[in-house]
Amino acid sequence: MMTLDYARLVEGLREVTTGLAGAVAGGDPEAKVPTCPEWRLARLVGHIGQADRWAAGIVREGGPSAVPDPAEADHDQPAAWEDWLLGGAEELIAAVRDAGAETEVWSMAGPVPTAFWMRRMMCDTAVHHYDAALTTGAAYGIAGDVAAEVLTESLQLIAATEAAEAFLPRLAALRGRGERLVIRPDGVDGWVITRTPEGVRWERGDGDGDVVVSGTTAECMLVFARRLPARAVTGDRAVLEHWLAHTAF
Repeated sequence: MMTLDYARLVEGLREVTTGLAGAVAGGDPEAKVPTCPEWRLARLVGHIGQADRWAAGIVREGGPSAVPDPAEADHDQPAAWEDWLLGGAEELIAAVRDAGAETEVWSMAGPVPTAFWMRRMMCDTAVHHYDAALTTGAAYGIAGDVAAEVLTESLQLIAATEAAEAFLPRLAALRGRGERLVIRPDGVDGWVITRTPEGVRWERGDGDGDVVVSGTTAECMLVFARRLPARAVTGDRAVLEHWLAHTAF
């Protein structure tokens, strides 16, 4: 279930890719990325361009494709970074347009419409834009609806219990006994997450929880992406820390 329509996904992918390209402009390829400490800036740039093109290939072929080797992702030519990043996003957009946004293709979670991959890369790029901005000192900004989509997508992937746990076994630790986490962004509907014995369940809205995280939608997104420390927290912080410790992709 995507909350953004096709046109907004296209626009959103372009927005976050342009933001990332601007954040890395003039950056040092050897600079360490504080929020991805095993990566240099060149790896971050290469990862996004590589992943966009990998996703476009899945959309064109319809079936699974070997996950690209991260060791081959480094892009050490800063003068070409903008074209590399924007070109990858446009390749994916064109592949989805040509295949049809509702055409089913492979994903690690089972058959999905091709637009799934455009959304996946929009969300991934939105978070890595922050990583790049932190590395180079550039300003970071994200539209509220895109930040909300990042949160929603991550919860949908985690709640696909069997596929999620097969992909990332530590997600099994999120099965619980009814513990509730509430994300309460300023001025918009939030998210209520419940840990059940069968897996994670969630819904949009508000309510009581064992722990409540508040802030702008962008701040909440970055907290749950493990990029910012949670500042506005009420309730049992240990429930939040347990969640964050087991949801790193």
